[in-house]
Amino acid sequence: MALEILAADKGKQFSDFIDIPYSVQANNSFWAPPLRIQQKEMLDSKKHPFFEHGQIKLFVAYSEGRPVGRIAAINDAKHNKIHHETTTHFGFFECIDDKDTANALFCQVEKTAHSWGHNIVRGPFNHSVNEEIGLQIDAFDTPNFIMIPGNPSYYGALVTGAGYGKCMDLYCYMLDAGQMSKRLLTTAPQIERRLDITIRKMSKKTLQEDALKIWDVYNKAWKKNWFWLPASKKEFAHLVKNLEPIADFDLLYLAENAQGELVGFTIAVPNLNEAIIKIRNGRLFPFGLLKLLWHSRPGAIRSIRVMIMGVLEQYRGRGIDVVLYHHQYRAALEKGYQTAEMSQILESNTMMNRAAKLMGGKRYKTHRIYEKVL
Repeated sequence: MALEILAADKGKQFSDFIDIPYSVQANNSFWAPPLRIQQKEMLDSKKHPFFEHGQIKLFVAYSEGRPVGRIAAINDAKHNKIHHETTTHFGFFECIDDKDTANALFCQVEKTAHSWGHNIVRGPFNHSVNEEIGLQIDAFDTPNFIMIPGNPSYYGALVTGAGYGKCMDLYCYMLDAGQMSKRLLTTAPQIERRLDITIRKMSKKTLQEDALKIWDVYNKAWKKNWFWLPASKKEFAHLVKNLEPIADFDLLYLAENAQGELVGFTIAVPNLNEAIIKIRNGRLFPFGLLKLLWHSRPGAIRSIRVMIMGVLEQYRGRGIDVVLYHHQYRAALEKGYQTAEMSQILESNTMMNRAAKLMGGKRYKTHRIYEKVL
């Protein structure tokens, strides 16, 4: 077949770049399609704060004039500066089940990496480690949760077929209502009584003030994690802006010391993908918005995603994480949520994997980061 790879930064090619996931994954009933408006915003250099320190080149593969795949080459200058690398990230990968198409797309990314003077390609990242990351490699009969990638089973073979190997795995755990470890249900209140720590819910009234505190703790608590990248104030504010409309403030807990300083937090959000999965074309108009509103009405969403938890290093080992999770778990039960996904935990994060298992979580899904030395 006649195959060509074209830049997709504007015009018809950009429109095709946005369209491709909905055609390639049209028959994947477990895939929650991203909303088109969100996809466009992620790639808008005037709206997304990533572009203050990074650049992206978009590419579309055409077969006989028909768009059949896409990929992005990402130059994250902040990552390379902090980690002393010359690495290009790949992201936004979607492709038909054809190795020649996939190889051509990755070849274009590698050419771009060479033009930037880079010697490693790693991904997928959409667009950085603080956004959607990883390629799903198992549990293809389960839907992806909010802000978690989902893809067909053949994607992994396409990536490895292009010469990429495993770099890091990220684990997802499922926790069913009523399945939290009885040991933790008993010990969490005991731990809280002996801690000189105050646990409180976040409030919408103090959201902006609390968000700044969380941003500071997040950047400190995650500093030693694999390829950690500090989120800028604008990047974190952008995340808060996107999450605020869907947040359930009964699921957001903060831990403060005797001086009122934030030392830990846990954030969970309703799994809006339960509603988004009904909008197969990703369009809010003319009928998508009505579907979204109906399927996300109060009480309709029955699962949550535990997105992130952080405790300052000097406060670890005291059980603050257990206490935070206990409060969150009890609140979720009271609100009628039935399941929770804890994701994406690095395979190298022994403490968090142990905590997920102790809570009664069952590891059920894995996402993988790949890399290739050029």
